[in-house]
Amino acid sequence: MPVFHTKTIESILEPVAQQVSRLVILHEEAEDGNAMPDLARPVQTVKLAVDNLVKVGYDTINSSEDQILKQDMPPALNRVEEASLLLLQASEMLRADPFSAPARKKLIEGSRGILQGTSSLLLAFDESEVRKIIRVCKNVLEYLAITEVVERMEDLVTYVRNLTPVLTRMTKEVDAREKELTHQVHREMLVRSLEQVKNLTPVLISGIKTFITVKDSGKNPQDTQANRDYLVRKMSDEIHEIIRVLQLTTYDEEEWDADDITVMKKAQSGIEQKMKQATDWLQDPAALIGSLGDKALHQVLDDARKIAERCTNPADRDQILKTVGDIESMVDALCELRQLGKGDSPQAMSLAREIQKKLGDLQNMTNVAIANTERSGIRRPAPTVDGKVEQARTWLANPGMDDKGLGEQATRLVVSEGRKIANSCPEPMRKELLRLCDETEILTNQLADLIRNGQGNSPQARAIANHLSEKLFQLKNKIKEALINQVAEDFIDISTPLKHLSEASIVPIGTPGRDQNFAEKSQNFEGHANKLADTAKMVATAGGCRNKKTVEEIFKTSAQVDDLTPQVTTAAKIVFQDPGNQAAQEHFDLMKKRWMDNMERLRGLVDEAVDSSALIKAEEEGIMRDTERVEDAIQMKDPPRIGAHASNIARRANRVLQVAQQEAENSEDPKYVDHVNQAASNLRANLGVVESIAPMVQGAKGVSMNPADTNAQQNWRKANQTLIDAVRDVRGAVTVDAGVDQFPPPPPPDLSELKISVPDQFADGPIMYQPQATLHQDPLYQGQSCAPLVPPPPVPPPPQEYGFYGRDGGAPPRPPLPNDNATPPRPPPPETDDEDEAAFPTPQANQPIMMAAHALHMEAKQWSSKDNDIIAAAKKMALLMAKLSQLVRIPFDFKGLNSVLGLKESPVLGGEGGSKKDLIATAKSIAESSEEVTRLAKKLAAECTDKQMRKNLLQVCERIPTIGTQLKILSTVKATMLGAQEPIPAPDGSEIECESSSKEDQEATEMLVGNAQNLMQAVKETVRAAEAASIKIRVDSGYTIRWLRRRPWYTS
Repeated sequence: MPVFHTKTIESILEPVAQQVSRLVILHEEAEDGNAMPDLARPVQTVKLAVDNLVKVGYDTINSSEDQILKQDMPPALNRVEEASLLLLQASEMLRADPFSAPARKKLIEGSRGILQGTSSLLLAFDESEVRKIIRVCKNVLEYLAITEVVERMEDLVTYVRNLTPVLTRMTKEVDAREKELTHQVHREMLVRSLEQVKNLTPVLISGIKTFITVKDSGKNPQDTQANRDYLVRKMSDEIHEIIRVLQLTTYDEEEWDADDITVMKKAQSGIEQKMKQATDWLQDPAALIGSLGDKALHQVLDDARKIAERCTNPADRDQILKTVGDIESMVDALCELRQLGKGDSPQAMSLAREIQKKLGDLQNMTNVAIANTERSGIRRPAPTVDGKVEQARTWLANPGMDDKGLGEQATRLVVSEGRKIANSCPEPMRKELLRLCDETEILTNQLADLIRNGQGNSPQARAIANHLSEKLFQLKNKIKEALINQVAEDFIDISTPLKHLSEASIVPIGTPGRDQNFAEKSQNFEGHANKLADTAKMVATAGGCRNKKTVEEIFKTSAQVDDLTPQVTTAAKIVFQDPGNQAAQEHFDLMKKRWMDNMERLRGLVDEAVDSSALIKAEEEGIMRDTERVEDAIQMKDPPRIGAHASNIARRANRVLQVAQQEAENSEDPKYVDHVNQAASNLRANLGVVESIAPMVQGAKGVSMNPADTNAQQNWRKANQTLIDAVRDVRGAVTVDAGVDQFPPPPPPDLSELKISVPDQFADGPIMYQPQATLHQDPLYQGQSCAPLVPPPPVPPPPQEYGFYGRDGGAPPRPPLPNDNATPPRPPPPETDDEDEAAFPTPQANQPIMMAAHALHMEAKQWSSKDNDIIAAAKKMALLMAKLSQLVRIPFDFKGLNSVLGLKESPVLGGEGGSKKDLIATAKSIAESSEEVTRLAKKLAAECTDKQMRKNLLQVCERIPTIGTQLKILSTVKATMLGAQEPIPAPDGSEIECESSSKEDQEATEMLVGNAQNLMQAVKETVRAAEAASIKIRVDSGYTIRWLRRRPWYTS
């Protein structure tokens, strides 16, 4: 099946697919009774191109030393040659008989063979190129493996001289490969790992040098050896990650938060597709290690692990993992025998048979595990607090529904997360958070008891569910508030403990208390680093960040900090043991720099994940608390406390400066930037001195020297108030009205609240009027500030009695007589897209493409498509994908769908699949819509003044056209297989067998389904990113887009 993981493969396959799609359409038209045109010239052109391709392929084989390429490429070349011969024969037969059925069959078989053979050919060549890069990577690993033998400076010089060119070559080739990949996630993985290797290389050289100098000095090199080995391990891990990513060809857009059953079934499908290749490799004693069969075997094991990770039954999970481990050990032993040329020995043959048997057992185990998990109905809670709250509120909306305990479990996990965060909060916040946790838990217990007693649908249960939903929403917001306060406290200063550790490491030997001081500073540094990393993880989990990439980066960077912190302490210990060792000091400096780089990145990610205005407000409140503590210290005449709390005020003000600077640098709105910079001018550094902070610190020093000096107290208070005012101004400048409804729609009201009121002007007089229905709404829900509701038209004056006209000097004009021939004009249609929603079908469990389309539809239907082309295009894509679901023979009745799309009804659209022409046309329309969504998103991004939001929007939208193009190619492959499984009678009475099998058709469908799911997920993420970016658009650009959340009937 075609793969599209590189730009070169995609650029070659797309025009081939276009030509094949034309042949497929001609084939289908001929089935309707039309004569086939003369294809001699186009087929001859294809034949010449294939001959040239085959010649180049064999030349490549002859000049290559890659044995796997020599094994994999000839079958692909043979298939392309055979396909071109089928086309040639079909052309000759059609020239003799334009209605020949066997000729049409050969035509479609040849078309499919050309497309799939070319794809296999390109994949074989591409894998050969990847193996070349992997060999370079393994050369670097070989050099890293001999690091332990470098024990002299002369050895180090030689080591660096030999390592440098290999490392440079690896960097160059991996960098070039990264630019060739189509999957953005794979590119980012390669860039991140390659950057880590570049940063670790000088640290490794420094570590080896430190090891040599310490060893030569006669001291115990244990710590330096451990530090060196750590660096070698980290570099090796990053290079192994590069090798792994280089071999990836597919990526699932939504696997991060996909449903367990969905992920398990995808893995199950992968096992089924790869099992035959793996079995063939085991049965062939001469099969090469690293060939497609070997890779297929390891992919089967990886997919089995994925299934095990998501099993609800621990016994199933343990059994699968144990079997996978046994198979891996046996495969390693078999590979060793084959490398020694003993692949046909009795031992190797017996081992291969045993592995094959265990693979069959493993496949059965995974099938049973999936069935058990599906039968249990148990789903995992979401990875974030926001996701858990959504799961809980879904349960609370219908407490009588059996969700297998997911909603209750999610609710209890939110409570547990709240208590965990409360443990690190100061007392007022801690008490409030624990109170909400307790109240939420009590309500959860009450509702759970009612449900267990079969009273889930009772009025009492619904009342408790409504109350619990409100409490859960309050708890979620309180958790976010507590986390922002925690960030404000913990990240106020990230470098001071490291500075203290550095100072303690160079205290001269013999100084009293030297060892105790170093141990204390080391413990403080590690505790500080661990606390920062833990706080960052809590922000990722419970901070409400909706950017998946930011959340993932926080977890990765936190893990790096956790991993690096003890190594920094070890490097400091080496300096502490030998303060005069210059190499050790240089190595410690490099380790400190690496730790600070990671910590600053972590702080930036955390700042990105929380609201800047709320963070500044938390710092402002912290300044107020420290101000009170300074006042208490002045009253107690305690100079150390005065200095400590005044220093905290200065650190908090500096933190506000950092956040303000980040906001200014992130924006391209000149008015906003000027406003922020102007507000922060009193806090901005001037020649290295902070103008507002310096007077406050100087005043605090004056008070510390003489706490009883009233003049010094007044000077400090005045300077401190100036600083507080400046911080408040910065917060006001940074705060931007998002213009988005921050509150969910209120719950449906009781019908008793629906009242009929009479407008005041109609209250008196004998008038006729239309009653006006009014509804008392929750005051929190005030609609969209970015797209205000259009005010209702003024109420016309009531009709008056004719006598009143006389007072003005005349009777009213006589109305015109009715005209029997005239038809009153039809009122304009309502401004709604309800008709689109009415036509969208409800997906079934066996309709994966339909389910993906429905997920996008549900995301887009929240918004009105009026004055919003992105939403309109997304809704159209969802409908088109729903149509595609039918055309690939996933049954459903699509009555009315074609009319919504503006397409003509087709007799083949009756729930039993569709024609090849319709399938190709629909895929083409989806690809065109993909380009339209991308164009609109880029247009919006160009007008967005927030750099980070613009970057996020561009990242999610730029992969849409690539996936859309791949969909066109895969749809063409699928079209060549529709109705092509059965043999057809030939003129001589024999039957023409089809190359395509049901298995090949299933593989094509699986790839098409995966591509459709990826495309719908990418568009869904683009809609979310576009909505977020819309709040910061250049006001003078003239660009307008309206995000009007569609309200339920009871709020209109």
